[in-house]
Amino acid sequence: MSDQRVESPARQRVEEIYRAESRRVFATLVRVIGDFDLAEEALHDAFAAALEQWPRDGVPANPRAWLVSTGRFRAIDIMRRRAAFDASLGAIAEQLNAQSTDPSEAADAREGIEDDRLRLIFTCCHPALSADARVPLTLREVCGLTTEEIARAFLTSAPTIAQRIVRAKNKIKAARIPYEVPSRADLPERLETVLQCVYLVFNEGYAASSGGSVTRADLSGEAIRLVRLLVELLPESEVIGLLALMLLQESRRAARATAEGDLILLEDQDRSLWDRAMIDEGLALVGRALSSPPIGPYAIQATLAAVHAQAASPSETDWGQIVALYDVLLRVAPSPVVELNRAVAVAMRDGPEAGLRIINQIMSNGELGDYHLAHAARADLCRRLGRVEEARASYERALALAQQGPERRFLEARLANLDSGEKR
Repeated sequence: MSDQRVESPARQRVEEIYRAESRRVFATLVRVIGDFDLAEEALHDAFAAALEQWPRDGVPANPRAWLVSTGRFRAIDIMRRRAAFDASLGAIAEQLNAQSTDPSEAADAREGIEDDRLRLIFTCCHPALSADARVPLTLREVCGLTTEEIARAFLTSAPTIAQRIVRAKNKIKAARIPYEVPSRADLPERLETVLQCVYLVFNEGYAASSGGSVTRADLSGEAIRLVRLLVELLPESEVIGLLALMLLQESRRAARATAEGDLILLEDQDRSLWDRAMIDEGLALVGRALSSPPIGPYAIQATLAAVHAQAASPSETDWGQIVALYDVLLRVAPSPVVELNRAVAVAMRDGPEAGLRIINQIMSNGELGDYHLAHAARADLCRRLGRVEEARASYERALALAQQGPERRFLEARLANLDSGEKR
């Protein structure tokens, strides 16, 4: 029993560090080792060593540096063992062994950025990789999302995503794509995909696609940190707009779920719980983004979020302005999801019948059939119109597709209340 009491705090610390730091450690190992799969193997070996040694020797003063150093030496051992089959690995192992044990010494000083995850994002978004593989690769390797989580974000199958990731990793190795932040001359052409990647990471943190929580603060916090680095590197309208959008959405985190973890809709949130410091910073950034044309989709979405943030109550929301902004967004970046969001805004402005007509048209085109939020939105409008059977069918379809626990409980409650005559 005494041994268990000694081990428990250290083991808990290892688990905490794994959740908070494992992808940062991985990104550094990728840069130091130069291979995704070997870095992943070294990462797990390093944490296995931590589970063995830290309960006995204590947690080191700098756990991340310890893990990187341990992973690096584990990779050297792996390459030396494999050198019997591939002589080139022996040379690489010796080269690694000759390098400094401090991984930060090899940081790319050209741009003054010492952030390996940002460097790895740009590697995963290299133009030599196929467009449909860059974002999944980034979400998997940089952020640690599972292939199933990524597939849900892309409304596609997990095997398809897995194949794209494997092909991209093979391409990086075969083409010897460097692990580096591009020069300022090459940065603009690489930026769009990087912003898309980071925003998808944020979305997974802001509204988790599966699991027992509404949000994942680790992912949204990391996405915000990365975009702050991008703003320092390239303070253009879209980068500033994306940071503003993230801050304005993240400001609502404390109001988005009950103490028991149940989902709270925007219209029912306690707005006194919204983070005013984040809102003030986000509004200031919206002003900066709109003053620096050209105005892109992130700046427009940030402006939409600002309208919500400035409304003291749901009844004071300017739905006319929100619909107008969605009209602009559809011209700049058309998508079925944007059309769906616009339909919901139209329903708030003109009534549920008007919104339902638009959603029915979107879904009659065969789009968003596997998107649970589309069925949930349709169900809600049917419920408000008293179309109970249509609402039930749409709620049941949404429930069949939803993977997140709080969303499932919300949909189950809506189904249970359908016969009560509630139409709000």
